[in-house]
Amino acid sequence: MIELSGVQRRYAIGGQVVRALDGVDLHIAQGEFVALTGPSGSGKSTLLNVLGCLDRPDAGHYRLEGVDVATMDDDATSRVRNRRIGFVFQSFQLLTRLTVLENVLLPLRFAEGAMGVEEAEARAHMLLDRVGLGSRKDHRPVELSGGQQQRAAIARALLLQPALLLADEPTGNLDSKSATDVMALVRELHAGGQTIVLVTHDADVAASAPRQVRMRDGRVEHDHAR
Repeated sequence: MIELSGVQRRYAIGGQVVRALDGVDLHIAQGEFVALTGPSGSGKSTLLNVLGCLDRPDAGHYRLEGVDVATMDDDATSRVRNRRIGFVFQSFQLLTRLTVLENVLLPLRFAEGAMGVEEAEARAHMLLDRVGLGSRKDHRPVELSGGQQQRAAIARALLLQPALLLADEPTGNLDSKSATDVMALVRELHAGGQTIVLVTHDADVAASAPRQVRMRDGRVEHDHAR
C-alpha cells in the first residue's frame, strides 16, 4: 500500500537547512499496523505528514496504492486525503458547536458523491455503536470525556472507509484507562483488516503494534516486526 524510496524533506530554519527526512525507504503492506517511534526531532511527524499527503517530499518517491503522489494535482491530492486517508489527532479536533453524530458525518461535506447521505448516516450510527458512543451521539464534545472524544474522532476518521488510518499520538492527552480503551479499539480495527500507522512516544502504545519503525535524524534506524 505504501512505498517510500529515498524520500527527503528539508526545511530552512535560521539560515540552516534541517534534514527532517534524509533518504527514507519504507514499505507498508495493506492491513499492517505500524508504530512510528523515536526521539523528538527524529522525523516522525514529518513522515506522517508525507504519508497523509499533507506535505510533499523534496526528493524521492512516495507511492500510495501504486500511485506516485508527485503526479497528483492539488484536487487529486485533496480527494485522496478526504476519501482514502483517515486522520486521528492528539487533540481530537472535534467541532464544539456540532453534536457527536454531526462531527462524525463532517467528512461527507467535503466528499461530494463519495457516499449517499442515508448510507453515511447509517454508517455513522454503526461506527458510534462500535466505539461505544451510540447513546452519546446527540451530545456535544464538551460533554464527553477525553477518551470518548478520541473514540468519536476515530469514528469520524473511518466514515468514508479509508484505506489508511493515520494516528498522531492518539493517547497523548488521555489518562491511562482511556488510553487503554482507545488502543483496544485500534487493535480491534487492525484485526478487522484496517491499515494503521501510528506515531507515539509511549513504549506501551508502540508495543501494541506488530511492527515498530524507529526514526532517528530523519532516517529509519530500526524496523522490527514480530
